Amino acid sequence: MRTMITAYPHYANKRIIDAVANSLNLNGEQVCINIFKYGDTTSATIPLAISEAYQNNMMQKGDRIILVDFGAGFTGVLLKWAL
Repeated sequence: MRTMITAYPHYANKRIIDAVANSLNLNGEQVCINIFKYGDTTSATIPLAISEAYQNNMMQKGDRIILVDFGAGFTGVLLKWAL
């Protein structure tokens, strides 16, 4: 079972993504970052991340997916991928 973290805040928070990934012992292949492609897409960031990661075969059935969003606060959720 793999674990992946997706996070898409504005550019200034890239270091926060790195810190969270490091604290979870995740490598670069387990972290999906596309802020350099789309910039800050606010509420569309997580659906974009899921779509892109799925299309790039980054997720397999049974994987644990951590979705993280930064804004006025910090929100995260842990999912088990079922597709």
